[in-house]
Amino acid sequence: MDFLFCIPIIFGCPTKIEPEGDPNTRICPRCHNASVFAAKSRTWFELCWVPLVPMNSKHIWMCSICQWNVPKQQNWEPAAMGGGQYHHNSGPPQGWQGPPGGGYAPGYQPGYPGQPGYPGGQQPGKHN
Repeated sequence: MDFLFCIPIIFGCPTKIEPEGDPNTRICPRCHNASVFAAKSRTWFELCWVPLVPMNSKHIWMCSICQWNVPKQQNWEPAAMGGGQYHHNSGPPQGWQGPPGGGYAPGYQPGYPGQPGYPGGQQPGKHN
């Protein structure tokens, strides 16, 4: 009598993010929380949930709240918290184009929706 055994082989390539030594948190340009930290992102080849071979690694800035991340670039970093005050930085990294396809819904105007006086905001006495 012959027995046929079927052994499933489970593999994948997940990305693992490890914080780096910079203890200073920074301001997230997306959600505006002081939750951005320096990290190292690595993609591993895993076999049965055991990481075997690192496939790719890069240094990034990452927000722990909204999961925003961007590769570290020379001469740019997110705004730092200093003395309880928000210090505005020079903007996004050079060459940054924003989200693919513009990233905004049709008809959206940048500003603070629902706030009087801002583009796309609600005007006093009017209901959108």
